[in-house]
Amino acid sequence: MADAKVIPFDDDRTRSGGAQRPARRRPGSGSSRAPGSAAAGAAPVSALPGGEVPVSAEEAEEGAVPPQEAQEAAGRGGWDRRIAGGLAFLRRRVTGDYEVDEFGYDKELTDQVLMSMLRPLADKYFRVEVKGIENIPSDGGALVVANHSGTLPLDGLMLQVAVHDNHPANRHLRLLAADLVFMLPVVNELARKAGHTLACAEDAQRLLESGEVVGVMPEGFKGIGKPFGDRYKLQRFGRGGFVSTALRAGVPIVPCSIVGAEEIYPMIGNAKTLARVLGIPYFPITPTFPWLGPLGAVPLPTKWTIQFGEPIPTDGYPPEAAEDPMLMFNLTDQVREQIQHTLYKLLVQRRSVFF
Repeated sequence: MADAKVIPFDDDRTRSGGAQRPARRRPGSGSSRAPGSAAAGAAPVSALPGGEVPVSAEEAEEGAVPPQEAQEAAGRGGWDRRIAGGLAFLRRRVTGDYEVDEFGYDKELTDQVLMSMLRPLADKYFRVEVKGIENIPSDGGALVVANHSGTLPLDGLMLQVAVHDNHPANRHLRLLAADLVFMLPVVNELARKAGHTLACAEDAQRLLESGEVVGVMPEGFKGIGKPFGDRYKLQRFGRGGFVSTALRAGVPIVPCSIVGAEEIYPMIGNAKTLARVLGIPYFPITPTFPWLGPLGAVPLPTKWTIQFGEPIPTDGYPPEAAEDPMLMFNLTDQVREQIQHTLYKLLVQRRSVFF
């Protein structure tokens, strides 16, 4: 198998929204004949033996055939295009005719496969409602800072789908993940392919300076592994490293509040001894896990809301501001307070955990 081509990270092709779709032909355009009439000099089309008159796509659009037949013809054409696209995708995978950036991000695989797998979970199972998506800029770098919860990091994946599917520019969110993610087999490869990278200041700054939307959840394992009794109470945001990175790159900070993830795995206990043996930060005990085995790993179908707040600009600060600990503390506290306030506001507005 041929190796995939590695392209420079700042290549515009990695961030393009895909080729423009050709403009759809309007009914009657480009033709002076009346709908349903035969072209000059052309013999009338006769039905095939034992069949019907074949229907072209143009005739279906121009109303030359009944609506039901036009719909069936369009459906057949749609399936043909899907099959052809799928075969072309497989051919590129086999021959290595696809591109990844220097972090391992595979845009085509993410769009065609990974997003397609996560989308039903976001749209049908968690029924994610997105608010304030316009606060993420249409181009240029931005740092999305969100709360972290849920025992398993499904909130990061749902956040990635929410940004891509709801933003007018279909922007991709590049999440910063913990070391543990890149130590797990299979998960490591999938995370790289999906555009995630190690949560370090150097990688984050390079992504932001190249115009990417980067996502970070500063609570880390303290947030995702907190007990159910502390739900929606933000933990420490660390030392404000994400603020320093945003200041150096001169990009806005977009606070993000996620409601609904806390209840998918209500964590009522933590087997710390077992966690130390397994080398993981915590071993969750929920009302269904480990008592129901693999069935207990199925998340509860809670109703999610993801709201993006007003961006906090950083491009007005001097270059040395990134080294000012007091400024970093103030901005970190401002982001944290905005997220916490929005969480409380969304919880008051929520009718039910599941509806």
